[in-house]
Amino acid sequence: MSGTCAACDCELDENPIKVTVGGNAVEVCCDDCAQALREADASQAQGSGS
Repeated sequence: MSGTCAACDCELDENPIKVTVGGNAVEVCCDDCAQALREADASQAQGSGS
């Protein structure tokens, strides 16, 4: 199974990290990318909730 990280476009290894962003499951290559996507998703959710 091959693919690229949803955050940085690096190639994923055989054990990608799954993160749910905006209701969609995406795969990332490392904890740093997972955290970046979670923070971006949280920021977007706060901005649209007025």
